[in-house]
Amino acid sequence: MTNNDILKKLRVALQLKDDDIVKILALVDFKVTTTELGAIFRKEDHPNYKECGDQLLRNFLNGLIIHLRGPMEKPPVTLSEPPKRIILRKGKG
Repeated sequence: MTNNDILKKLRVALQLKDDDIVKILALVDFKVTTTELGAIFRKEDHPNYKECGDQLLRNFLNGLIIHLRGPMEKPPVTLSEPPKRIILRKGKG
C-alpha cells in the first residue's frame, strides 16, 4: 500500500475535501495546493499523477491529530532557578 493509497483512504473515511486537507496541513505549517492534491489523488497511470511523499503524509497525520484533538496545552512555566532544597536534620535530645 502506497502513501497515496493511505491518504485516499483517510480522505474517504473521514469525508474530507481537498480544502479540508489543505487546512489540516496548514495547522502544521505545511503548504500544499489543491492542484497538487489533485495530482496525488489521480490514478498511477495518469500523466499528471504525483507520488505522495513521506513528509506530506507525516505532516498530514500530525495536522489531523491537531484538527481532531485540538492544539496541545503549553507545558507549565518553569522557574529560572531550581527551588532550594531544605535539609531537615534530626535534632539531639
